Amino acid sequence: MATAYFFKAVAADGKLRTGTLSAETDRQVAAELKRQGLIPVYVGLEQKAGAALKLPAFQRGKRRDILFFTQELSTLLNAGVPLDRALSITAELTEHANFRTLVLDIVRLIKGGKSLADSLGAHPAYFSDLYVNMVRAGEASGSLSQIFDRLAEFERTRDDLRSYIVSSLIYPALLTIVGLSSIIVLLEFVVPRFAQIFSDPRMTIPAPTLMLLAVSRYLQMYGLPGAIVLAAAILSFITYVRTPGGEMWWDTFRLRVPVLGDALRKAETARFARAMGTLVAASVPLVQSIGIARGILNNRRIAASLERVITGVKRGEGIAAPMAKAGEFPPLASHLLSVGEETGHLDAMFVRMADIYENETRSAIRRFTSLFEPLIILVMGLLIGTLILSLMLAITSINDIAG
Repeated sequence: MATAYFFKAVAADGKLRTGTLSAETDRQVAAELKRQGLIPVYVGLEQKAGAALKLPAFQRGKRRDILFFTQELSTLLNAGVPLDRALSITAELTEHANFRTLVLDIVRLIKGGKSLADSLGAHPAYFSDLYVNMVRAGEASGSLSQIFDRLAEFERTRDDLRSYIVSSLIYPALLTIVGLSSIIVLLEFVVPRFAQIFSDPRMTIPAPTLMLLAVSRYLQMYGLPGAIVLAAAILSFITYVRTPGGEMWWDTFRLRVPVLGDALRKAETARFARAMGTLVAASVPLVQSIGIARGILNNRRIAASLERVITGVKRGEGIAAPMAKAGEFPPLASHLLSVGEETGHLDAMFVRMADIYENETRSAIRRFTSLFEPLIILVMGLLIGTLILSLMLAITSINDIAG
């Protein structure tokens, strides 16, 4: 059955066209637009009157805005649309008002005589040094469309890996929160009601129930001060780990945590390799590429080790040997780069290395969650089961007295 699809497409003159076409699938609409000499930008269900066009998921949030911006420019530049017109179209397609203003400011700077790289660099909160230097290399070599292809792939893969890590850790976090909340509710509201029943001095209260009542009493007496002290401790810890020394200590500690540390190390290796593959393919000098890629790493210990790698590259040792000496990357990484140096395909080897360690990161996260989730369920089950068992023992003792 044919469905009306709303579309946005760019014509040969660079102007935006909108309208509707009836077809069975959105792919058929895209094919028809291409047959008509138009470049499909968006194809979706027909826009309802008075309703806002539903945004694709990748447009939500700052990182998604950058991904959308990069993909649209890649599409338009590869279609031969002039840069200023491509930026204007991208601004028109951007539904987030703040980001649309940013893109229009980039257009203004370009029309004022600045290069695209310098215009992007004027907004460092959105465009990293890696992004700006990649664009600068593309402008210098006349391959801006290919550069945006690589940047689009880089942003997409980085966003996919980040989303996978976050979504994998949400369930264990929810289990922990729900379990602790259940225990606090039992101790704060349920157990005190039973304490009134056991106020008779003639009753013999089982030892587990006495312990449970004591814990509940202390929670009622010192729960609020304890929560304030805990909040102050957490705030102090967060403040400390934001200092250079504290950040280095925390990043080192995280790498030493069993299972999780391995996943973090592989994630950083994948992030570094993906950035290096993108930069080296764009003919950015190796030392400069390492310096730029170091800036996107989240772990300061691994980032600091790259200073020794830069020194080794400057000495003519290549990159594989200094990375092995740094000792912060998985052993396979230096072997892969050694092969890349021997074959003269270092850029392709960095991309291959990124693919390997992104898959390894997913596997490591799966191992971590497969161990962590049952452990949380077991611990919370034992705690809640102990609480309930203590209450049942007390109720049984009451029945014995009554009998």
